[in-house]
Amino acid sequence: MSVTPKNELSSTKIFENKTTKINNLKCIIFDCDGILVDSESIANQVLLSMAEPFGLKISMEEAVKKFNGRRLNSIFEQIEILINKKLPESFETEFRKRTFEAFKTDLKPIKGVKEFIDSLNINFCVASSGPVEKITLNLTTTGLIEKFENKIFSSYQINSWKPEPETFLHACKQRGFEIEECVVIEDSVAGVIAAVKGGFKVYGLANENNAQDLINEGATVFYSYEELAQILNIVN
Repeated sequence: MSVTPKNELSSTKIFENKTTKINNLKCIIFDCDGILVDSESIANQVLLSMAEPFGLKISMEEAVKKFNGRRLNSIFEQIEILINKKLPESFETEFRKRTFEAFKTDLKPIKGVKEFIDSLNINFCVASSGPVEKITLNLTTTGLIEKFENKIFSSYQINSWKPEPETFLHACKQRGFEIEECVVIEDSVAGVIAAVKGGFKVYGLANENNAQDLINEGATVFYSYEELAQILNIVN
């Protein structure tokens, strides 16, 4: 896949959307993994190491594109298709155990997110495909939990997962806002698709590997929280 250089992607997309700034923005809906906490690489490393003995042969970059933002059972189903056999029944339990242990020691907040949240002058919440327990653990480990008390929404609460939009719609409704009063912050293709389906304006935390994919699905990309603060112009 050919990717436009970072500076060209960033400046072009930001310039295009500066003129359509959301004037009635009242709430930011954050995804969790890869947006608030740097968990995606840890989870994918554990997943690849566990699945390799069963025949999975893909790179980390491929894993990110295929799996990020997806429901865990959907990820396992994709792996079973790739290896042409069923994973053991204990695979999910062991995967959760290993990732939870890794998160306790290795998990960090995304660079700049604490400062960004502390500077906000509007409402915010988190809406993730993960279980509430996992979201809570990740936010606790990274020191963000106090910022999100009573602001955590999970796909498991409504039995609907990205790329369907219900997780974001649920968070929006529970926080008491209209769709046009919210924006979604995502880093996965599945998450961007879900937000666009729900009618939300969506901003994608990008890197050289995923920027074009996020743009193609309708996201405005940014590369740091300092940049997002300038785009949204809503900080104190």
